[in-house]
Amino acid sequence: MSGSANSPPSSHDRLLLPITREDFGLEFRVVARGGIRRGIRLEKAFWMSLKQMAENRKCTIGMLIDEIAKNQTKTGNLTSAIRVACILGLADENLILRKLASIRTINAILVACPSPAFALASSKKILTFNAPFQQLVKRQLPTGPNNDARQDLKLALDLNVADIFARLDANGDVPIASGFVIGAGERRYRGQLNAVRAPVPEPELLMAFVNG
Repeated sequence: MSGSANSPPSSHDRLLLPITREDFGLEFRVVARGGIRRGIRLEKAFWMSLKQMAENRKCTIGMLIDEIAKNQTKTGNLTSAIRVACILGLADENLILRKLASIRTINAILVACPSPAFALASSKKILTFNAPFQQLVKRQLPTGPNNDARQDLKLALDLNVADIFARLDANGDVPIASGFVIGAGERRYRGQLNAVRAPVPEPELLMAFVNG
């Protein structure tokens, strides 16, 4: 066996983010709003959640807590109501992000692009493309009169896909330029493209936009 039963799970095996002792620590803050001062004791994670919610909504933490206090049920437990509001707020934001970070969004971006563009997996497989890219392939790599698709289409980049992802990480996701070659049968077409990371959590994709 390569590891003991008591060894901590690796980052690939974890299902949740690691929790530190500081995350359990309670912080006491006095929040004032509309002449009302409230002393509130919450875990650091919930204060961070409230801060993020306030920034997203362009308001103050006091405004959020005041609204929670007015809308809470008659339990009289404001801290519990705040915790529930934080969890519901994060769940709602996560749902919105999941809708945005999807293959459907990538397709919409590519369709809206007037130049040839496609989405590329880390395996160098083209997952989706727009009409201008399809027209480019048909123009540069023509097929027979009864064959509309190029099943033997192959793509090669001057830069390794893994290197492109590494450069995007290092350069703050500034687009990376690379040469590329697409081929079908004996025909080849060489061009230049700009690659950016597709806004999806998985699978890891590149969006490639052909120049010229």
